Amino acid sequence: MKLFLIIGAINAALAVGLGAFGAHGLESRLSERMLETFKTGVQYHMYHALGLIGIALAADKLQATGLIQWAGWFMFAGIVLFSGSLYVLSLSGIKILGAITPLGGVAFITAWILLIVAAFRG
Repeated sequence: MKLFLIIGAINAALAVGLGAFGAHGLESRLSERMLETFKTGVQYHMYHALGLIGIALAADKLQATGLIQWAGWFMFAGIVLFSGSLYVLSLSGIKILGAITPLGGVAFITAWILLIVAAFRG
């Protein structure tokens, strides 16, 4: 589960960097609405980067390692799909990318549910 600790830490660093980029580099280039969309991507990116770190730490305590692994991969997929689609949408203005965002949300929810089940079983 060391891998999820590494992936989580990398994503936390990316979220901080992207947040700074959004606040300082995009402030005058994006509409207020697109800037808010970008910020939402950063928020959920950080929440779930921390979630990945939590999954890595919980894996030591819980016996349901298969569920924990699936939770980690779903959480990572959620970051890519949810936050990634919001980043690209806000920077490109391609509205159809908004259709990908809910898939990321479903991945996040799935990850959290898998973690809950793993906790009950462990």
